[in-house]
Amino acid sequence: MCRNIVPLHNFTPPATDAECHDAALQFVRKIVGTTTPSRANQDVFDRAVAEITASVRHLLDDFVTNAPPKVREVEAAKRQARSAERYEAIRVFQEQKLAARTTG
Repeated sequence: MCRNIVPLHNFTPPATDAECHDAALQFVRKIVGTTTPSRANQDVFDRAVAEITASVRHLLDDFVTNAPPKVREVEAAKRQARSAERYEAIRVFQEQKLAARTTG
């Protein structure tokens, strides 16, 4: 689940409130171990997401860096390349495993 949380600091344009909310939602889901809380826990879940969203927004607004802002499209392309590489490695491993089973 947390693979969906992407860095939000030092981008041009800056992170939106929706991106902060999405990151907070993924974080809370990971912590509680479920994507959808029960009705009994919905209010607590929503409050946690709101509080973490506010904390993320404050962090991003107050964090200081001297590095030049990153370009979203470039960083997204890097993430996609890493993902493709990871999935290709998994595919190759599975093919080798299958070949070893059929020949051995």
